[in-house]
Amino acid sequence: MKASDLREMTDDELQQRLRERRDDLLSFRTQIVTGTVDNVRAARQARRDIARIKTLVRERESAARKGVE
Repeated sequence: MKASDLREMTDDELQQRLRERRDDLLSFRTQIVTGTVDNVRAARQARRDIARIKTLVRERESAARKGVE
């Protein structure tokens, strides 16, 4: 998912997407253990999406704090 797509989402949508990607990563790890991995790049993509979402959430929190001060 691109950062520009994430920027268009609301905070609630971002939190929902973050939960989904974390669940995907957990599922991938389970597949690794059981040996039924379909897409080996899925974990890498999930980790990158999680990082993008966390970065965007942090940017929004920082901007909100600057607006209050």
